[in-house]
Amino acid sequence: MRRLRACLGAAAAVTLAAAGTTALVASNASGATSALGNRWYAAAPYLMPLDNDPPDPAAIMDATGLKAFQLAFVLAPNGGGCTPTWGGTAPVSSDTAVQSVINTIRARGGDVSVSIGGYGGTKLGQACSDAASTAAAYQQVITKYGLHAIDFDLEEPEYENTAAVRNEIGAAKILQQNNPGLYVSVTTAGTADGTGWFGKQMLLEAKSQGFTPNNFSIMPFDGGFNGAASQTGALTNFNTILQSTFGWDQATAYAHEGFSGMNGRSDTGEYFSQADFQTVLDYATSHRMDRFTFWSLNRDRQCTPADNGGRTSGTCSSVTQNSWDFAKYSVKFAGATPPTGTPTPTPTPTPTPTSCKTAWSASAVYTAGNEVSYGKHNWKAKWWTQNETPGAAEWGPWQDEGAC
Repeated sequence: MRRLRACLGAAAAVTLAAAGTTALVASNASGATSALGNRWYAAAPYLMPLDNDPPDPAAIMDATGLKAFQLAFVLAPNGGGCTPTWGGTAPVSSDTAVQSVINTIRARGGDVSVSIGGYGGTKLGQACSDAASTAAAYQQVITKYGLHAIDFDLEEPEYENTAAVRNEIGAAKILQQNNPGLYVSVTTAGTADGTGWFGKQMLLEAKSQGFTPNNFSIMPFDGGFNGAASQTGALTNFNTILQSTFGWDQATAYAHEGFSGMNGRSDTGEYFSQADFQTVLDYATSHRMDRFTFWSLNRDRQCTPADNGGRTSGTCSSVTQNSWDFAKYSVKFAGATPPTGTPTPTPTPTPTPTSCKTAWSASAVYTAGNEVSYGKHNWKAKWWTQNETPGAAEWGPWQDEGAC
């Protein structure tokens, strides 16, 4: 998600991390000719523009003052190949839907970064033959949307694949060189010790290639975390890992470090409240960290009684909140002030009845995009599946589309 800071000394890096800089990007194919300050790209929360009941970004911007969005996820085609798609199914080359979302955001003075990878699916680093071809695929995305920022989300199962990680890191370095001012972030799994074995191997790969992004971010959730104290402890430990890997002092390591949280109930049943976000935000700003983001804006709203059910949802947080409350912490990290005034508590809405799709069958074969109903919820297949019960696994092949 960033770049410029790699060639700066420690003192300058810390100064830039605190104040933000403006990326230097010329005009591009999409017509966007100016970039936001780096601090905004560092604060961009994730948004799925095509799945998980996408919220209206204009409404979020009006309510919170947010300017930057991290759009997710670009993957290799589900059927194979080294060309970029949204979610493995929608080719970037012919996309108009995501472009429309980007146009809406830019018309209000905002901008987007695009995240590549994520959990599950086939990544371009796995599908392309080498770093150069991987970079060429990602360059199509940068050119198509006139991007000033990009995020490499390297996690399961890709980051267990040495060749794929080599391709991704090599591609990031090539894009960094070929797109002056491009803001590059690398996001990976977090553990209580900072990051696990595969995350450390990814850092060593970056070191061996001489690649330094604007930041390396960890995701301290889904790993036995319990509130903000466990998350700030992981960030402190990750800082030590960055120091030992790259030979940085503590301040320089923090200037290249980021946090990527999960608002509300995590996939493994952890809960992160607004108070937890404030604590981590205070930690990030006081240590002059480079990034503060979260998964996701699709979840930044209160669940209806029908949606909640004591489980994790892709479309709401499973905690009490007003819509877009968590986005305001990103606004603060960027150095802006969210709109003031006493918010009106979100009423418990009456669920709008949704018709149920055809019932799921254990014997049927389903491919990406197929929809079924099970347990009074509709579900969409993420990839090929047979005899895998919807909702049986946190990261299974089915995406919950809500009650029906």
